Amino acid sequence: MADIIPIDRELISGFEPARTELGHKYSFGTVLVCAGSRYMSGAAVLATGAALRSGAGLVRVFSEEKTLDAVRYNEPCALLEPRPDKTADLLRKASDLCKKSGSVLIGSGMPSDLKDMEALTSVFLEEAQNLVLDAGAFSDRPDVQDRLKELLRARAIPAVLTPHTGEFARLTGISSREVAGRPEELAADFAEENNCIVILKSAITVIAIPDGRVYRLASPNSGFAKGGSGDVLAGLTAGFLAQGMEPYKAACSAVFIHSKAGEAAFDDIGIRAVLPSDLITYLPEGYEEAGWLR
Repeated sequence: MADIIPIDRELISGFEPARTELGHKYSFGTVLVCAGSRYMSGAAVLATGAALRSGAGLVRVFSEEKTLDAVRYNEPCALLEPRPDKTADLLRKASDLCKKSGSVLIGSGMPSDLKDMEALTSVFLEEAQNLVLDAGAFSDRPDVQDRLKELLRARAIPAVLTPHTGEFARLTGISSREVAGRPEELAADFAEENNCIVILKSAITVIAIPDGRVYRLASPNSGFAKGGSGDVLAGLTAGFLAQGMEPYKAACSAVFIHSKAGEAAFDDIGIRAVLPSDLITYLPEGYEEAGWLR
């Protein structure tokens, strides 16, 4: 394994996507957020809010009705697309939406055993230009995992996977304890074998890319240990991808800016009281710490 590269301001300075003053909403990319379910609608709200704050021109949410209601109320700038119930209609709609999107996020707040989850994930793996896989996109079933890994390896542009330690353990068949003990090595092996970028989330976050490079952000902070923090990270990553960033640059930038937004929120609100939704509000501070234009 190559030397580990720190994720810091020096690394991501200059990574930011260009913003022309003559641009319009279609100049800055469209994100498709396929997230949320009846009892986890908040995940879609958080991912959508982060994607909107990323600088993307349009964010479209593809979900079931109750989740769309939650997004409509909390993030009125987003576009809404209901997920059809019939499988053929669902997959046809997913394919059509891919053609309109610079990036796709799937899985936040979606159970891995949701009806048609494997088929829907497969469509995006085959057709999405840029793709982020989170949470429910990581099946518990080895046979499904094998089929999805084949699609990962076939992609022209590597997908970005955002598992926490437990999800990565299921993907690899390795115990969570061993993953926690060897995160850099195991993430690097998985990224190389499956042609993908892995953001392995824990107190210390590791990013591995297919060419063997490994990046690390060592900034542990218990304020992130709340459900929803990862949804914000996934939405931010998808937003950067939609604006034309290379996947590894989008991943490293999202991890750094997400972390700095959290630090700013913790300073103002307190590490116990801060919520994942606060991270979105503090993203401007994250951009400032990155040296990006706010």
